[in-house]
Amino acid sequence: MRGMRRPTTAGPAPETARQKTDWQVLRRLLPYLFEHKARVIVALLLLAGAKGANVAVPLVMKAIVDRLAPGAANAQSAATVAIVVPAALLVGYGTLRLATTAFTELREFVFARVTQGAVRKAAIEVFRHLHALSLRFHLERQTGGVTRDIERGTRGIQSLVSYTLYSILPTIVEFALIIGILVARYDPWFAGITVIALLLYIAWTIVVTEWRTHLRRTMNELDSSASTKAIDSLLNYETVKYFGNEDWEARRYDQSMLAWQRAAIRSQSSLSLLNTGQSAIIAMAVTAIMWRATLGVVDGRMSLGDLVLVNAFMIQLYVPLNFLGVIYREIKQGIADIDRLFGLLEAHREIADAPGAAVLDVTRPEVRFEHVEFGYDKTADGGHKRQILFDVSFTIAPGAKLAVVGHSGSGKSTLARLLFRFYDVDGGRIAIGGQDIRAVTQHSLRAAIGIVPQDTVLFNDSIEYNIGYGRPGATHEEIVAAARAAHIHDFIAGLPDGYATTVGERGLKLSGGEKQRVAIARTILKNPAILVFDEATSALDTRSEQAIQRELKAIARDRTTLVIAHRLSTVVDADEILVLDKGRVAERGNHVALLMQGGLYAQMWALQGVERVEAA
Repeated sequence: MRGMRRPTTAGPAPETARQKTDWQVLRRLLPYLFEHKARVIVALLLLAGAKGANVAVPLVMKAIVDRLAPGAANAQSAATVAIVVPAALLVGYGTLRLATTAFTELREFVFARVTQGAVRKAAIEVFRHLHALSLRFHLERQTGGVTRDIERGTRGIQSLVSYTLYSILPTIVEFALIIGILVARYDPWFAGITVIALLLYIAWTIVVTEWRTHLRRTMNELDSSASTKAIDSLLNYETVKYFGNEDWEARRYDQSMLAWQRAAIRSQSSLSLLNTGQSAIIAMAVTAIMWRATLGVVDGRMSLGDLVLVNAFMIQLYVPLNFLGVIYREIKQGIADIDRLFGLLEAHREIADAPGAAVLDVTRPEVRFEHVEFGYDKTADGGHKRQILFDVSFTIAPGAKLAVVGHSGSGKSTLARLLFRFYDVDGGRIAIGGQDIRAVTQHSLRAAIGIVPQDTVLFNDSIEYNIGYGRPGATHEEIVAAARAAHIHDFIAGLPDGYATTVGERGLKLSGGEKQRVAIARTILKNPAILVFDEATSALDTRSEQAIQRELKAIARDRTTLVIAHRLSTVVDADEILVLDKGRVAERGNHVALLMQGGLYAQMWALQGVERVEAA
């Protein structure tokens, strides 16, 4: 891009340097969940019901075992013991089992809308924010890394909510109920061993998982790096082919994947250590508890039903704990991913509407650049590594046509970016109809301007969609009329799928000239008050260029027009021509006046005249 220096590598992601605490991230997430407060409350009540029914199952099982144990029939009639009591208990046992499942499924049904709603709202909020950020942000970031952050962040919300509501909270509720029953009915040793084992288990899990967290973070960063390289390489497929660098790209990708593989192996090894320690703690706790229960049965202090009850409680409690390491790790990872997602929302919105910004009035679309100063790559002290524009001033009267010419790198295309307010000027101002564009809404500003860029990038959709993008909601007939005006209708009509033809990634299925004519049709359909032609016919052959130049003149009639050109033959009819040289206005005037000056413009004209003769 002319007049612009793009960084060769993306800078560090702002959210990487800005790690938030887990609680800060959770507090940021809560408003998304509490939009459906009633559903959250109902889900929590169903959770409590499910755990209550689940804990009651071993109690019923104890009663069944005690009723059927030898000697239990001495105090009751044989018929009652053999039929009535066990039957009622078995019915109750089955009912509680069913209630546990029913409450659990109802909880998930009720809470599904909360989870998916939070994911959807966060995703669309980030998507809108990314579109609201300045061009500088998007030039400094790599698309693969951003899309990966969004994907992992939305998945992190689902994981965090799922593991918290469906694993952590139920385990806490169940643990509280079981400890209460053990304290109320049995020797304090049972509750003591359970609590001590649980504390040891949690401590071991947290310590080891915290140690593993940096390994997981490294894996994610290497994963994003590999994804970025792959996407960047595939987007530049033609360039890779031009230079025969398929093997080079494969080696670069493999280097990233090799680094990821090493980090993944270290992470898996640490996971094995974590699982071994957890299993050892659980095994020792269950052994100690069952030993105490066995002694109680032998001493006559406990029945066989009590032994079954304690064993069932331990199984119910420790089976979920087997997954605590995985759950804790996934929750930590989910929080880290959500932090990166919300970090995108915290990216500085360099260009924003001013408070109370007005709608741009284009009844008199006069464009004025007044002493404009601008540079890319700002330094910490507010300066620039390279300033692009120096004290640039000009006026385009309503309905007039002004052309800007100059060598590559002189800052011509920067004028268009500033007019669209992709950046704000560093000095001076830009006004349309007397209104400073910083004081009007960006939407109304960009709605008033149409552009045919030098490098046309199309959506991977149909030709009709890409032309219709100039005015969403336009009819097929209006799209066809715009295509006719851009001299591309006959080409489209000759395609097997016509206007439904897919243009491919970034429009690569079309030639440069065809893409540019689609861009011209899109701008014609938009029908703006102000037009910008940035090398609008640079990719066309001479015959097509002459035909489209006539159409461009027709659509530019009675519109304020800024033409950025390299070929001087396309701007000889301009009302005024500006010659930019190293970011400054070196000459100005119409075609004839500039030739008579014998300056830079005359030299460029003579040089291009020689090139035209040689080409002929």
